Amino acid sequence: MARDPSVGPAGHDGETEPAPVTLAQLGWGPFFAAQVDADEMVATPPVRVVTVHRSGFRVLGEGIEAKVPPRADVTVGDWLLFDRDTPAASRALERSSLLKRRAPGHDRQVQLIAANIDTVFIVTSCNEDFNIARLERYVALAFESGAEPVIVLTKTDLATDAAPFITAARGVSERVAVVPLDARAEEPGKALADWCRPGRTVAFLGSSGVGKSTLTNALAGSDDIATQAVREADARGRHTTTRRQLYMVPCGSIVLDTPGMRELQLADAASGIADVFEDIEALTTGCRFRDCAHDTEPGCAVQGAVAEGRLDPARLARWRKLQEEDAQNSVSLSDRRAKDRAFGKVVRQATKDKQPTKVKQATKDKPRNR
Repeated sequence: MARDPSVGPAGHDGETEPAPVTLAQLGWGPFFAAQVDADEMVATPPVRVVTVHRSGFRVLGEGIEAKVPPRADVTVGDWLLFDRDTPAASRALERSSLLKRRAPGHDRQVQLIAANIDTVFIVTSCNEDFNIARLERYVALAFESGAEPVIVLTKTDLATDAAPFITAARGVSERVAVVPLDARAEEPGKALADWCRPGRTVAFLGSSGVGKSTLTNALAGSDDIATQAVREADARGRHTTTRRQLYMVPCGSIVLDTPGMRELQLADAASGIADVFEDIEALTTGCRFRDCAHDTEPGCAVQGAVAEGRLDPARLARWRKLQEEDAQNSVSLSDRRAKDRAFGKVVRQATKDKQPTKVKQATKDKPRNR
């Protein structure tokens, strides 16, 4: 049986004993411990979701390796209080961070990407795949989640001049570190060491082929995770990762590798967008009118900055686009939640209306004492 390179032991079918692992190694800390009392720790021990399958979740704890049926409210990285008798009833703990997006298509649902991530490495290549608007979108997602975003530039060894890519990436936000590196060398372990400390959980996000799996392999010191070469025609990589999965690497950190996302729609991310574009947000406070649309109004500090060359009009346009997208998606999701709540209320009422009839019939059929 081939060894699973993810967190934990070989095999998932019970043929092998779980490899010794502590809660601290899995990322357990005071934030989660404060949510559980001593009795709960014994009756329902903590486990972490380390792999997401269509058939359910693989969870790992101290001396525990098990599967939990799929649930819409749980994602990779979550901590559960494991109910041995009824795994589906395991209680999910409050999260320290949550990466989410609007699900692709027309379903108007929120898709959970990962939970309890400390640092999000947003990976992009120094080639034709580089896209500043996509970087801003990913950084906004990370800020909104509560995790720390870091931009990682790969394939620097293949670029004729990586300097323009580095400069552009640094322009996304003054609060976000930019790390250029060659993902195939020993450099990733050294360059990312400040964030990859024992017990810390990090995630690699980005489009397919930018080097996410290669970076995970570099940190793990192995080639257990499949990678594929970049297509020469368009500098894009082929899709390699097929599921969201946590990996424990020698430095002691836990790494999440994810499939590349072709579509990243933001929803309920207003504060994350504001964090990315805090330079523009700061300018808006100087506008003459509170309801300034930052278009043709007199006394608009934003348009003034554009006219003076202090603000790139392309950046302003991207800010507007993300704001409009987030507002529209947030309203759509709010409407969907309202409809779901209304439907649930109807179902509960219908169930309640039927109950007295059953009780009445049972009473009618019950023989009387004479």
